[in-house]
Amino acid sequence: MSGRLAVLALALATLLAPGAGAPLSRRGSRNKLLLVSFDGFRWNYDQDVHTPNLDAMALEGVKARYMTPAFVTMTSPCHFTLVTGKYIENHGVVHNMYYNTTSKVKLPYHATLGIQSWWDNGSIPIWITAQRQGLKTGSFFYPGGNVTYQGTAVTLSRKEGVLHNYKDEQEWRANIDTVMRWFTAEGLDLVTLYFGEPDSTGHKYGPESQQRKDMVKQVDRTVGYLRDSIRRSGLEGSLDLIITSDHGMTTVHKQAQDLVEFHAFPNFTFKDIEFELLDYGPNGMLLPKEGMLDKVYEVLKDAHPKLHVYKKESFPTSLHYAGNPRITPLLMYSDPGYVIHGRLNVQFNHGEHGFHNEAMDMKTIFRAVGPSFRRGLEVEPFESVHVYELMCHLLGIVPEANDGPSALEPTGISSILSRWSQV
Repeated sequence: MSGRLAVLALALATLLAPGAGAPLSRRGSRNKLLLVSFDGFRWNYDQDVHTPNLDAMALEGVKARYMTPAFVTMTSPCHFTLVTGKYIENHGVVHNMYYNTTSKVKLPYHATLGIQSWWDNGSIPIWITAQRQGLKTGSFFYPGGNVTYQGTAVTLSRKEGVLHNYKDEQEWRANIDTVMRWFTAEGLDLVTLYFGEPDSTGHKYGPESQQRKDMVKQVDRTVGYLRDSIRRSGLEGSLDLIITSDHGMTTVHKQAQDLVEFHAFPNFTFKDIEFELLDYGPNGMLLPKEGMLDKVYEVLKDAHPKLHVYKKESFPTSLHYAGNPRITPLLMYSDPGYVIHGRLNVQFNHGEHGFHNEAMDMKTIFRAVGPSFRRGLEVEPFESVHVYELMCHLLGIVPEANDGPSALEPTGISSILSRWSQV
């Protein structure tokens, strides 16, 4: 194990109480697991708002200093990394939008949630893996939880509507009540629960706005309600709770000199482009017409100091993104705060994500509490790709092949935790 992976293994292994997640000889002794995602919760959103319930989770469980999401830092790709343990180039959900470069079809986020082929493209998420090993699972609004994988559906699932109101606190509580019934009355072992905030508010008003701060207070109240519900349901001693997110949020620069506008680039013309996926935050993909790849690349590579344009084969391998057949021959991203405008300026958000995952504003949170976790620990940062392996270990199931196993291999754990059970 390399030095970097050893540090990561230590960080993740020390989250767990001694013996937690060891292979089980009795099915009935396994703890249940609830994974909760609050979309767009930046790593430091609890530092300018009083968050007593999130603070209590840290005191009674585990807190990571921050968590690094996968690139590209979008909702669906990053959520699928959490439940597959794969980098985005390997699980194939490369964008929030379904697109087809041949038919030219592009579908918005909510429509894409129901496109079978976009999600079921070879990677098996944890719901299906757990069910194949005898468990029952649920997905409440979680991206990817409402399609079938190799013919198998999640045991119980709910899908949000197109015009869903992300901000309704009473609905949040009702959703939690439903999830508690899934555990107690339906006997589910694993549930993933998704909330669309504070992402929506961060987009509309910006991450430094009072509206965002008020929404974080609502998130914290909801965490308190959730933990009270766990106690009322008699699950405190048998349910592990993980609260995390997909990515952070940063402020969008709106001054004229800050705009990245394809329609204003000298010598660039959309007549050279067969297919485009632009006007989606700081990310873009282009399929130039036959014979035009080099020309378009040369025009764009230095078109704006805040824009980074690559041929697919030259995209940084450290980002684990471009090595997927769905990625177009040209792809690009802009620096934090700069969004990409295509034919027209149609992006008006005050906050945005999708930027390089090493930008601090893209970092997100990880909290965990429950019988399997140690108490009062703050661990060093780690990548979100490792959460899957941790969850499989907690559930006592054999994971699918993934990109995060090195940090949680039994040999690595046993070398760090002397009391780790290896039965």
